[in-house]
Amino acid sequence: MTYWFIRENISEFTVEEMCEVLEVSRSGYYRWRVRKKSKREEENEWLLKHIKRIFELSRKTYGSPSIKNELFDNGITVGKNRVARIMRKNAIYAKTKRKYKVTTNSRHNRPVADNLLNQNFTVTVPNKVWVSDITYIWTDEGWSYLAIVLDLYSRRVVGWAVKERLTDDLVIDAFEQACMNRNPQAGLIFHSDRGSQYASRDFRKLLSLKGFLQSMSGAGNCYDNACAESLFHTLKTELVYFERYRTREEAKTSLFEYIEMFYNRFRRHSTLGYKSPARFEELQGLRQAA
Repeated sequence: MTYWFIRENISEFTVEEMCEVLEVSRSGYYRWRVRKKSKREEENEWLLKHIKRIFELSRKTYGSPSIKNELFDNGITVGKNRVARIMRKNAIYAKTKRKYKVTTNSRHNRPVADNLLNQNFTVTVPNKVWVSDITYIWTDEGWSYLAIVLDLYSRRVVGWAVKERLTDDLVIDAFEQACMNRNPQAGLIFHSDRGSQYASRDFRKLLSLKGFLQSMSGAGNCYDNACAESLFHTLKTELVYFERYRTREEAKTSLFEYIEMFYNRFRRHSTLGYKSPARFEELQGLRQAA
């Protein structure tokens, strides 16, 4: 039985039980009850309130590094190890992440583009390289399919679409939303896996009209599109696996809130120096429409 548990549940114990559990005399117990908190204890209690607030805002997904950086941005300088100790002492743990399985159907006879990206995921210019992928989300009404377009520069989701059928226009809608949001110039590299939707004639024609270069992962190599897969891993293990969607519309609303309000604007990424995509772009001077 820990000191913390006893302190939080002290009203449920008699004095005799407390003394027996703590193996102290009655006089020693009363001295402990009335002793003044140390400055360190008071500071930790104050920090705990801020840690709990940030933890809830993060949908209970942040560990000590991200919380430490969020505290710093709020004017509170504290070490990561101290944050970790406070979280551990108060049983504050990020959501348990379940295994995520990658699923891609590339069995088709449509044309396949060369791999122009070659796992070079470091991009220093916005709207230079976009990556895209599709995932499946179960609802009580059946499957919903989500397509996203991610700007490798800031890891921001710049376009996305949800449909109840896995058709070619799913990726076209996500792509057109991304173009509307970012207005990219010719020469952009658009990378995806070898899914049939990305190899469709209509989608390839759309890329050609924009002057974009199409790139596709190697056969059976999920690492070639690791950034998009990482986004879906995060989405599934932080949101979808903890929800039960009764309707497709309910799932779409949940995805909108997660992608637009949380992932793009709040969630910190280690690859961005523990900044959110929106904050990273803001600090780099890139003005993005809301």
